[in-house]
Amino acid sequence: MAAEQMADKGEEPGQASSAATPSAAPSAVPPAGPACPASEPPPVPPARPLDAIDRDILRILQTDGRASIRSVAERVHVSRANAYARINRLVEDGVIRGFGARVDHERAGQGASAYITLKIVQNSWRTVREQLQALPGATHIALVSGDFDVLLLVHTPDNRALRELVLTRIQSIPEVLSTRTLLVFEETDLGPRPDRPAELA
Repeated sequence: MAAEQMADKGEEPGQASSAATPSAAPSAVPPAGPACPASEPPPVPPARPLDAIDRDILRILQTDGRASIRSVAERVHVSRANAYARINRLVEDGVIRGFGARVDHERAGQGASAYITLKIVQNSWRTVREQLQALPGATHIALVSGDFDVLLLVHTPDNRALRELVLTRIQSIPEVLSTRTLLVFEETDLGPRPDRPAELA
């Protein structure tokens, strides 16, 4: 992917259709147990081993989140009740985190995309993550190793909005020491496809 670097705070100069849940797909039920502190997410139960049918179901739903229970059951050769129970278990175990749409951001009015790397104060990841999650257009946040600490993917209407996001919002976070912005010129969604049968194998 070609990328151009924009100079940001502390850096040297020059530097994926609307989708709904399957027609009978259940919603996740929070695990029972004592209430968790507001700052900590609820505990997720250990994931149970996946068999070949579970993996086939995941492939189908990753390719088409709108697939009905009937369609899923027919394609993996199990009963509708079995398919429903398996999807329910995958949701409850946290394997399936939700059902969504792969969006063409440019056609959706977000013509500027960028990866932004951040160096942050040691042990401030949770604080920084909360503030980055609130940013408009933020779609992916990762704590990583290497020359920087955080990798952030954002989509904005244009470069002016992107510059405002970086210079005004991100660089105003006290725990952010420096940033570097890599403009995305073109991107391709490599989600699961029917012609990639080895996916999740």
